[in-house]
Amino acid sequence: MTTQLPQADLNWTALRNFAMLRGQLRVSLTPKCNEKCWFCHNEGDVPPPTTHLHRELRPREREMTAKDFLNVLGGLMDAGLKRVYFTGGEPLLSPLARPVLTQLPHHGPDTTYTLITNGTLVRTHQEWLSTTALDKVKVSLHYFSDESLKAIANTRIGIATILDGIEAAREMFERVELNTLVQRENEHELHSILDFALDRRLPVQFIELVDTDFNAARKGSAIGAQGIIDHLRTLTSDEEVEVSGVGQGRRIFRIDGIEIDVIHRELGRHHVGQCGTCPVKPKCVEGFWSLRVDHAGGIQPCLLREDLRMDIRPLLTEPEKIPAAVARHVSAFTEGTL
Repeated sequence: MTTQLPQADLNWTALRNFAMLRGQLRVSLTPKCNEKCWFCHNEGDVPPPTTHLHRELRPREREMTAKDFLNVLGGLMDAGLKRVYFTGGEPLLSPLARPVLTQLPHHGPDTTYTLITNGTLVRTHQEWLSTTALDKVKVSLHYFSDESLKAIANTRIGIATILDGIEAAREMFERVELNTLVQRENEHELHSILDFALDRRLPVQFIELVDTDFNAARKGSAIGAQGIIDHLRTLTSDEEVEVSGVGQGRRIFRIDGIEIDVIHRELGRHHVGQCGTCPVKPKCVEGFWSLRVDHAGGIQPCLLREDLRMDIRPLLTEPEKIPAAVARHVSAFTEGTL
């Protein structure tokens, strides 16, 4: 779908600036997951560990069809968003994963499609995944043994399934990356995860915990990234800091050409407009770095503020109007008038 950007009186500046600063469009295909990671925020929906403990608390019902997702995606890409991430829950659990990912709009060299997955179902769906236009698969690897997997994700799935999923992704895609949330439960395995990544020439990102209400009960599990930073400095002197763009600052290390990122809260974060007076700003370590489109027909610029979620369901029958509505929403957010 090609969207004609409408009348001149609509201000596209905030949305385009967000896109130019490498802001992400995150498309959550489903809130369902076959893991129950204790820190999960489920892209702003009810997380699986919460549902597991409190059966009366359920995620939102799905309102979007595959066609709806593709229409929204195409329109927002035409409006300038270039970095698209498909998430969940676990996105490969969604019945919409195949019809969406196998019909992605054609894109130019400056646009990327990334699948974020826990790796457990990659081998199962390898046949059709290999036909998609995905540029990258990013696998969450927060554990490196059955013991730490159980402690972190509360699942009976074995680590071998996840490691095999990573190998399946490598068989299909040139670009496969790992991301690891640094925590007390995996602190003893961080070096092993790094070695695994370097042996396979996989970029890896180590991330400090984002402190939110979703994980308040396990704050004792949060540890800083200084330990892995110190270790990386024994392996390389190629280090730089990036604080431009959107979201949190990061340290970038390169070892034999492989990029290792560390999302480090000490480098600061990027806030906009109403973030200055936001009542939850003291809890926020992310800033405004993504627009999230969810399976229930919402678009949200901030996970911590449910009141900022925009309902696009009334526009799904007129998808050509959605980019303009999103542009207005982002402008109001950045100006602090939302």
